Amino acid sequence: MEKILFFEKPGCRNNARQKAMLELSGNPVEAVSILDYPWTKEELAPFLGEKPAAECLNPSAPAVKSGEVDPEALTKEEAIEMMVREPILIKRPLMKIGQRCLQGFDTATLREIISLDAVPGAENVVRSLKMTDLDSCPLNSGFSCTNPEH
Repeated sequence: MEKILFFEKPGCRNNARQKAMLELSGNPVEAVSILDYPWTKEELAPFLGEKPAAECLNPSAPAVKSGEVDPEALTKEEAIEMMVREPILIKRPLMKIGQRCLQGFDTATLREIISLDAVPGAENVVRSLKMTDLDSCPLNSGFSCTNPEH
């Protein structure tokens, strides 16, 4: 199995569930802080693929939630420049599996690349994780991407 380079926001509950599903399916995961990684435009762009700028930005980022940043008004180049400067704007997770770069936790796409079947003894936990939305941010008005505990 190939190691998964998993770019996360430390303390993010959804990223923790996503990593757990990967690990309990027997996939080795190396977690890296998306906030501390020294991003460049050239390195970030492959994770975003052909998606429009609005789909690449984290809708729960404080600047997006407040309206300070309007993802719909940005070009892809402008969005990438902003995300390099302020990595909290990057929609998570980013994953590198072999040569494939992915943004978001799309289980259908992941199943094309790796196994998401539980290792023996972890079936119930993986089954419970599959019943939750692992791609959407579960934040509500009481939480923020700037709070390291959420």
